[in-house]
Amino acid sequence: MTIGSLFRRKPSRNAAHALYGKIVHSARAESFFSGWGVPDTLDGRFEMIVLHAYLALRRLKSAPATAEFSQELFDVMFADLDRNLREMGASDLGVGRQVRAMAQSFYGRIRAYDRGLSGEENLEQALERNLFGTAKPAPAQLAAAASYLRRQEAALARAPVDALLRGEWPLAAENPS
Repeated sequence: MTIGSLFRRKPSRNAAHALYGKIVHSARAESFFSGWGVPDTLDGRFEMIVLHAYLALRRLKSAPATAEFSQELFDVMFADLDRNLREMGASDLGVGRQVRAMAQSFYGRIRAYDRGLSGEENLEQALERNLFGTAKPAPAQLAAAASYLRRQEAALARAPVDALLRGEWPLAAENPS
């Protein structure tokens, strides 16, 4: 291994970075916060990133030979969360613990949203518990969030997985309401 190879990213790592950037951009749509009532806080923004990352990882999981890219996307996401915590002044000793807690939360959301989309659990309840935290959304806001998640999941299921592997976000921007 040469010294230069330590600094070059694999093409799939570049694609994972590109895809994650598009996921974050989608998660920051103002209407999630003003229309649905997701708290415009660090927790609320984390939840919206998790929701969109979940959609991408769910689609990747449904295709063969995507495990390595899925892991890269996960690693990029949590490296970004780590960096953001450090920029906000979290202590070095506390960041690792916080990132581990965020990862555990992420896995919990995956299970809840998978059960909600499969009909094993009420999707609206999973969204209320996770996405909204302590906020109390109106039934129409919960219904809008559930409808959005179902529509986006269906749209991604129709999209070629190769688009995600190239770092593209094949979902059209839509008003999440």
